[in-house]
Amino acid sequence: MLGDDDDVFDSVTWESPAPATAYNNELVLSGPGFRQSTTDSNEGPLDPKWEGYLITSVKDPVKELADTKDAYVSYLVQAKTNLPIFSTTTPSARRRFQDFVFLRENLARDFPACVVPPLPDKHRLEYITGDRFSPEFMERRRNDLARFLQRLSRHPTLQRSTLVRAFFESTEWHVHMHQHIAHPPGPEPSPSIIDNISDTLLNAFARVRKPDERFLDMREGVDKFEEGLTLSERLYTRIRGRTSDHNLESGEDLTADYHDLAVAVQGLGFLESGITDQLNHFSNTLLEFSALLRHTTQTTTDPLLLHLHSLLSYSHANRAVLKLRDQKQLDFEELSDYLSGVTSERDRLAAVISGHAGSTGLGLGAYIKDRVDAIRGADDDRSRVEKMRKLDIKIKELQDAVTTAHDTSDAFSDETLREQSVFQFAKEAEMKEMLGNFADGQIEFYKAAMEEWERIIPIIQRIRVDV
Repeated sequence: MLGDDDDVFDSVTWESPAPATAYNNELVLSGPGFRQSTTDSNEGPLDPKWEGYLITSVKDPVKELADTKDAYVSYLVQAKTNLPIFSTTTPSARRRFQDFVFLRENLARDFPACVVPPLPDKHRLEYITGDRFSPEFMERRRNDLARFLQRLSRHPTLQRSTLVRAFFESTEWHVHMHQHIAHPPGPEPSPSIIDNISDTLLNAFARVRKPDERFLDMREGVDKFEEGLTLSERLYTRIRGRTSDHNLESGEDLTADYHDLAVAVQGLGFLESGITDQLNHFSNTLLEFSALLRHTTQTTTDPLLLHLHSLLSYSHANRAVLKLRDQKQLDFEELSDYLSGVTSERDRLAAVISGHAGSTGLGLGAYIKDRVDAIRGADDDRSRVEKMRKLDIKIKELQDAVTTAHDTSDAFSDETLREQSVFQFAKEAEMKEMLGNFADGQIEFYKAAMEEWERIIPIIQRIRVDV
């Protein structure tokens, strides 16, 4: 919990402290991450605001320290931007995977209300087999890291963070990392009364008693979105396996079936001497179509599956923010209940001291507690007065904590509403890109397939059939 004097969201900034610079006339950009104006009359107070654009790329993976046990891969990260926080419009630097991990972990810590995109999992088979330096793995990793930076660049808060700026600009990145760890942005959270409450009170499995309908609808939307992504991933994984799974035992590799059919047709050509040339051409067309199927799987279906899985992980990060918002509300509700219980106990003691214990209406529980106190020898008025004094101090602390928890919960809710708008923009942009690329790949496949089969038709027609 934050202290009384701490700003509730000092590390989450939605308004830029400086005006945006002039924009490059050659860049006419719009959409998530490219919005130029923060004075749109159609925007509400909870709508996110972009101050400029940040276009990122990850290129040129290079194996560093190749002949040593400390070998690693570095990537060239580049950007084009008009954000005033950057000192140049075209920053660039070389970074390794661990640098991306540091960036992601510290952004998640510094901006708890933001959906910080996930990184690809490092615990993969390639790290065990030693294939993490293969060109295929490095290219796949480069593509995943490029998508990570693209998601950061689309976020109106994260794109303007000092850590992102240093990631692209700093020539002394390791020094900056140590400084960031030693002096993180914003004040250190001070211990508060909520940290001292028993775990049995603030139970991780407790549910919000007064859920906000807006966030219930958001959670339902996230559930349906993830369900759709999971189903799509499962179906296209099945399609990919039936088309080109490289598993001869499965009997469902369509590319292998076309290859076998080509071999069979070629064998017929040796038997049918009059149409050997035509059958050989047909066999070659089958081989070309088999290769085209395999190429389409690698260039269209595989990227789709990777993007679906990545988008699902991104949605999990969004779900985590919604869960954290619920936790903030739960903190407020549990603290309020705790305050109510302490206040009741203080009132009970006051009633006992004044001799009107029966009029407090506190019931059998209070009576039993009085009897237990009497048995323990804590029944004298002096001990009750001392206990009341301590309860008064605790009540004051709890009242301050409840006020802080209420302010934090409300502020986090507002930030979450903005964050859902940002995630919606990013999600729509990625869905458009993902499905557009898949559609382009399918169009290219069917055009190439039509050209292959149309070329064989005149050759087949030259076969003479005597009736």
